[in-house]
Amino acid sequence: MNTGKVVLGVLAGVAAGAILGILFAPDKGSETRKKIAKKSCDTADDLKEKFDELLSSLSEKFEAVKAEANEMVEKEKKSAV
Repeated sequence: MNTGKVVLGVLAGVAAGAILGILFAPDKGSETRKKIAKKSCDTADDLKEKFDELLSSLSEKFEAVKAEANEMVEKEKKSAV
């Protein structure tokens, strides 16, 4: 779970840096608002993608642990007989 927090922190830092960069750019207000809207959509898409990857990874690990637990139960059943 620490990896997920690190990824989320990095993405939040990147988003904050991008927004600050846009805000201090010498563009008109309307252009700046368009850029902010585009960056926020891009960042949201990136966060969703990373979250989906994290869920997939956790799901795979859960299935592996579940299979290992089932194997241990079967081994115990055989040794008990």
